[in-house]
This record gives sequence, C-alpha cells and structure tokens, in this order.
Amino acid sequence: MNHIKIIFLSLAFSLSACSSMYYSGLEKIGIPKREVMVYRVEKARDTQEETKEQFKSALEQFTALTGFQGGDLETTYNKLNGEYEASAGKAEEVRQRIRDIEDVSEALFSEWENEITQYSSASLKRSSQTKLKETKIQYRQLITAMKSAESKIQPILTVFKDQVMFLKHNLNAQAIASLKTELGSIKSDVSNLIAAMEKSINEANAFIKTMEK
Repeated sequence: MNHIKIIFLSLAFSLSACSSMYYSGLEKIGIPKREVMVYRVEKARDTQEETKEQFKSALEQFTALTGFQGGDLETTYNKLNGEYEASAGKAEEVRQRIRDIEDVSEALFSEWENEITQYSSASLKRSSQTKLKETKIQYRQLITAMKSAESKIQPILTVFKDQVMFLKHNLNAQAIASLKTELGSIKSDVSNLIAAMEKSINEANAFIKTMEK
C-alpha cells in the first residue's frame, strides 16, 4: 500500500460514518471499500493489542498497591488514576474501531450484492455469490469476537473506577483492604478479557488473509 493511500485511509478512519459519498470519493482515487475494510480491521486488531497491554499494566499497578508498605498514597492514587483513564480511553477506541468496521462492511456487502445481479455469466455469478457468502460468515465471526471482547471491558472499568475513587476519598489502610478484597476478581476478569482479545485478534488476522486473497 503506497504512502498516499495510507494517508487517505487514516483520514477515513477519523471521519464520521456519513459514508456513501466518502467511500465514493476514495474509490475515485483508487481506494476501494475492500481496502478500507482491511485497513480498519488491521487498526482494530492493533488497538486490541494495545488495549490488552494497557489492562495488563493497570492490573500490575492495582496488584502493587495491595503490597503497599507506606509512603505517599496520594502519589499512588495519581498513578492508579492515570492507569484507569488510559484504560477508559482504550475502551472507547475499541468501540469506535468496531463501529467503523461495521460501517464499511455494510457499504461493501451492499455494493457486492448489487454487482452480483449485473453478471451475464451464470458461473461467474455463482462463484461471486459463494465468495460473498464465505466472506460474510468470516465477517460475522470477526465482529462477534470483537464485540464479545469489548463487552468484557466495561465491568472491569467499573471496578477500577470504584477502587480509584475509594482510594481518592480515603488514602488510608481501609482503601488498601478494599482493593485486596476485589483483587482476585479483578485478576480473573482481566485474564478473561485478555483471552477474548486474543481470540478476536486471531479472527482479525484470519479475516485479513481472506480479504487479501
């Protein structure tokens, strides 16, 4: 993919999904919907990788706090709050990536279905219909995996936020004790999130390979 295409695709990602005119404009400069979709799936995959690492980092900070042996709790609070805010930012980024994929997929599949009706060759029409069906199946697997992973983020964020606020309001041993009580559950939830993210990332890689054939 050349440099100019990457610039336009990056711009595509930042624009709202008032899409048909925008996709038409991209196609006029040689960037089809298929390419936009692959690009957006790649970005979503990369964002999930980043989100996975961010939640690992947040968990490490929460775990470290349970072993707090004295010092400046306010500094510790600021670190935890930073981890929470970074995690919340990544959560919103994941949601937006999914919305962008759904938007371009709707446009791509609609165009593909319309173009199938224009074949004069019955064999080519059947071949295209088969390819469309296979692509839709893989797409549904991809988007299901992405949404499943995304659905596991908010419950963790809710607990993170509660613990960060409780630490802010107390800055004492009671806050540490509260976090110790929740830590086992947090670890389990983050572990499940990471597993779901990895499954989604694998689905994204498989989908990209299918689209690039």
